[in-house]
Amino acid sequence: MKAEEIKKLDAYFKRTFSDKMVVKARPRKDDSAEVYIGEEFLGVVYLDDEDGDRSYNFSMAILDVDL
Repeated sequence: MKAEEIKKLDAYFKRTFSDKMVVKARPRKDDSAEVYIGEEFLGVVYLDDEDGDRSYNFSMAILDVDL
């Protein structure tokens, strides 16, 4: 993802969920970004650019031990 897309996603997550959320570029990956609350990793946002329609999918795993 380009830096401008990451900034837009960062603003969206902050506005929608929490000011503490941060979206960061992934090393060696250009189709996704990582989402954090502070230093805690939450999940990955994937870019879906199929047929010219851009969308983003957020994937978050919840471990049983965290419940």
